[in-house]
Amino acid sequence: MNYIKLILISILFSSSLFGAEIKKKEMPTIVPTSWLKQHINDPRVVIVDVRSKIVFRHGHIQDAVNLPVMEKLFKDDFFMPDIEFLRKTFSKVGIDNNSLVVAYDDGEFIWASRLYWVLEALGHKNVGILEVGYPNWKNAKLPTQILVTKPHSKEFIPRVDSTKVATKLSTLLSIGKKTIIDGRKKNHYDGKESLSKRFGHIPTAENYRCTANFETDNVGHKIKDLKVLSSMYKDVPKDKEVIVYCDGGPEAALNYVIMQELGYKVSVYDGSWFEWGNDDNLPIDYHLNNHNHSHKHKK
Repeated sequence: MNYIKLILISILFSSSLFGAEIKKKEMPTIVPTSWLKQHINDPRVVIVDVRSKIVFRHGHIQDAVNLPVMEKLFKDDFFMPDIEFLRKTFSKVGIDNNSLVVAYDDGEFIWASRLYWVLEALGHKNVGILEVGYPNWKNAKLPTQILVTKPHSKEFIPRVDSTKVATKLSTLLSIGKKTIIDGRKKNHYDGKESLSKRFGHIPTAENYRCTANFETDNVGHKIKDLKVLSSMYKDVPKDKEVIVYCDGGPEAALNYVIMQELGYKVSVYDGSWFEWGNDDNLPIDYHLNNHNHSHKHKK
């Protein structure tokens, strides 16, 4: 199990993690285009384009490195890859523990957020997601290029923060104790559609679809202002820990980024509905005709 490895490596790195000086984050979580323009030539800044290789080669932000999200940040079962694989992956694209990482995608934000969450789970705090997708910006022209620049390898050292990761067991034990947020669209939450064999949602989970975190104009998508987002999440208590999930992890990662920036203590259930919805032994709820029904699927 990947989570057993995560726990073991967490123990292994605990002495270095707690012995290290806690540094203040040096960059914004939601990165304005103006900040990136100002810092684009900073040698510490690593701009990561998580789109596919084909799309990347048709144009990308100046000096960005390509880290295709589906190849590098998911295993075949949609869980986080092994720590050693991630260490080598981040080192190869030029990320070390001093890097200021700016992640971007095509404007869905969930893929850039996946990189954000994975890096934070490995103890890297200086990471942010661009407030817009590629090339959805106006009044702030960012330099772009087609030429693929070969990154200079560095040494990334994981310092695992297991508080960022929820498991199937920890989520089960959190029902009724922690706040559980479902980031899928409403039809999935209500049990009308499902990408797993069962339909519904985790008991007590509240539906905050990830797409509500951004707005759309005639150029593209942009992350909403934090004051607007704060109002959107105002009914979620800040004195309880939060677990976020979706179908397979990326939508939950966007909720994670936003809620953490708003001051919540959040972890991502990486298995999400792909795991929960396919396990007949786990309880589920669903909404039907405006009534909430508890339902445990039996074999």
